[in-house]
Amino acid sequence: MIFNKYDRIVFAGDSVTDMGSAQPIGEGLSDHVGRGYVRVLENMLASYYPEIPLRVTNSGTSGNTSRDLAERFDRDVVDLKPDWVSICIGINDVWRQFDCPAMLDKQVFPEEYENNLEQMIEKVKKQVKGVFILSPYYIEPNRDDKMRARMDEYVAIAEKLAKKHNCKFVNFQAMFERYCHYHHSSYIAWDRVHPNQIGATLMAREFLKQCDFDYQHDAE
Repeated sequence: MIFNKYDRIVFAGDSVTDMGSAQPIGEGLSDHVGRGYVRVLENMLASYYPEIPLRVTNSGTSGNTSRDLAERFDRDVVDLKPDWVSICIGINDVWRQFDCPAMLDKQVFPEEYENNLEQMIEKVKKQVKGVFILSPYYIEPNRDDKMRARMDEYVAIAEKLAKKHNCKFVNFQAMFERYCHYHHSSYIAWDRVHPNQIGATLMAREFLKQCDFDYQHDAE
């Protein structure tokens, strides 16, 4: 596995990262890391690799766009001196274009999204062991749906920047599309965005594919 003893992994993002975590950052006992994919990841890492204690920190904040996250990135990510950083942002950048179409000041269009995300990557990439870019997503398999089509533009930007800066890319959009071959999106998220525990587990499993995670691992 890519993580070492006492590594600190900071997960930055919006509500799908937050999922009820303590604010401004959540970690430690109880539900301080929230009830989403970050919780599932910590469960998996701690149960399969008990000999590798890890510090998992949730820096997700509900409602954040990439603009919001960029503004608090120093305080809630850089200043924590992480060993690894995960960034999952962009859903609200797209969503506000559809649920608040007249509020242009709340919307983050592709050019700004790319600038915000690249700015965050550049702030940490030379200081950490690695950066994960987790794609934004909309759990709608119909690619002609207007919001899904718009989201695909942001997914492509995230993937482009991950490749440019040698980050690990986790494509949640593609993963959810594959899963929707078997179940309707309501099975994992009524609003097609906020996952239940099944959706959170799918996200954690997709993340672990980038971590050399061994499901057959036995602690020594």
